Amino acid sequence: MGEPKMRVPLLDLQAQYRPLREEILAAIARVCDSQQFILGSEVAALEDELARLLGIEHAVAVSSGTDALLVALMALGVGPGDEVVTSPYSFFATVGSIVRLGARPVLVDIDPATFNLNGAEVVKSITSRTRAIVPVHLFGLCADLDPILEAARARSLGVVEDAAQAIGATYKSRPAGGIGRVGCFSFYPTKNLAAFGEAGLLTTNDGALAEKVRLLRTHGMSPKYHHHLVGGNFRMDAIQAAVLRVKAPHLLSWTEGRRSNARRYARLFRDAGLDDRVTLPIEPPERRHVFNQYVIRVPERDRLKRHLDAQGIGNEIYYPVPFHEQACFADLGYRRGDFPDAERAARETLALPIYSELTGEQQQAVVSAIAEFFHERTTSVGSIKRVVV
Repeated sequence: MGEPKMRVPLLDLQAQYRPLREEILAAIARVCDSQQFILGSEVAALEDELARLLGIEHAVAVSSGTDALLVALMALGVGPGDEVVTSPYSFFATVGSIVRLGARPVLVDIDPATFNLNGAEVVKSITSRTRAIVPVHLFGLCADLDPILEAARARSLGVVEDAAQAIGATYKSRPAGGIGRVGCFSFYPTKNLAAFGEAGLLTTNDGALAEKVRLLRTHGMSPKYHHHLVGGNFRMDAIQAAVLRVKAPHLLSWTEGRRSNARRYARLFRDAGLDDRVTLPIEPPERRHVFNQYVIRVPERDRLKRHLDAQGIGNEIYYPVPFHEQACFADLGYRRGDFPDAERAARETLALPIYSELTGEQQQAVVSAIAEFFHERTTSVGSIKRVVV
């Protein structure tokens, strides 16, 4: 019998947790001893530390990445009758937050090379009812922001960066979340900087907007029982802040680990002769990709996924159904075929393991499994051709 093949998880949270375990448990114990569980000194300290780390003036901690998007739009005054331009290809919260406020999402197709908003198409979609634009920095790569920012400035529109997957990414040396009017981050456990549950962050260089967000996250209340706005309960738990404070100093090294793994994948795929079979993610000039996901494109995606599943190679499809094909958005009036690049991405993309602790041996196992798939497909097709002939 041959040696069993290596199984590779899509994400190994234990690998990150083990070396930090004692420090994290001590931080949690500190919160338990204080009995201050909502906002408070831990959250305030995290906000200061993340603002410095990211190079953005103001950071406001909230309850999740979804709530970050919702509060950002609330702070910009988005409401019924307004339109918000965004992508058809992202996590549900991007469009869900717009609809929850009674506004209409106006969808624009993506750039097929980056999976992010096509800036030229954004300009064409703006109307007199447009209130904001939400570019998504998908998979860890910033959208091409210059045409979006130019269009927004000309029409006094708010730009909300959906940077949920892009903490530490840059666009022309500027940090994701610090380029538009406001940025939104998620600390969901699968993110590059991850909490032990739900948590999120808003960032802005606008002090007045930051204060409005702080007010909105506590039911518009200041002082206690005096309400100036109708906000919500969008507060971060102190335990999540304490965990994130332990992890945040490691973000830069973890990010470089992901980037190093991306470079190794490029070499391995090239050495395996898969350049013409697999389209790898790109990093355009003047953009820094942080690889929250490493997403390849293959026409036979579903067959490849089944093969990798059988081989014990972790993988995931993000996102198989674009927004305009979701049942809950049928009333928007879009139809299949309206956004061909988003639809093709939904059919052809597959995420591979990319976490910073991933070893070279594990990556070799991933690429070998993919090479095996294409070898088997080529052999099978060749046999069919011989039989036909």
